[in-house]
Amino acid sequence: MPRGGPASVETSLPVITVAQLKKPASKYWRKKVRLQTTEKPGTIIINTNTKYLYYVEGNNRATRYGVGVGREGFGWSGTVKIGRKAEWPDWRPPATMIARERRKGRHIPSYVKGGPNNPLGARALYLYKGGRDTIFRVHGTNQPWTIGQNMSSGCIRMMNQDVEHLYGRAGVGSKVIVIGPNGKGAEKLYSDRGMDFFGSLFGG
Repeated sequence: MPRGGPASVETSLPVITVAQLKKPASKYWRKKVRLQTTEKPGTIIINTNTKYLYYVEGNNRATRYGVGVGREGFGWSGTVKIGRKAEWPDWRPPATMIARERRKGRHIPSYVKGGPNNPLGARALYLYKGGRDTIFRVHGTNQPWTIGQNMSSGCIRMMNQDVEHLYGRAGVGSKVIVIGPNGKGAEKLYSDRGMDFFGSLFGG
């Protein structure tokens, strides 16, 4: 086949995996919304009942992201802080998770190097309480179709492009409020008034 013919064109095309083609429902895509809350700008509010994470921007505005949350029996709530951040983090599953999965006949490795195939995805925000790691994270995922579902062991999953966006805005020490699976207390904490048209048009 001559150089520059169909064969060379075909080999130059990017490889697109099935995972990249699967997206969550559009209601879980990143949006600018009108959010009434007394929480300070920079605060993160996660409602594991509605599967939304809010980054509070002030002036009754926020960025809303869809998330995947803990499956039945792995939900939790509380106020924590971002203790540290990592890009393309390594994954070291807790010994309890390894043992639990082994009992189900599934083997998971004790270490996975950071990269596109890592379950923590592109970025991770490590959640701390009282200066100690809670073992929970807000992180990316190589399974974007799980956003909007109860799939994890308690960590908060985001699409990789969304966790990268949040990572660039949320600093170490940021307050993170997690509302439990029953949504209790959410109505006292914030009110989501829907899409912020002008913020969506001109914002990031």
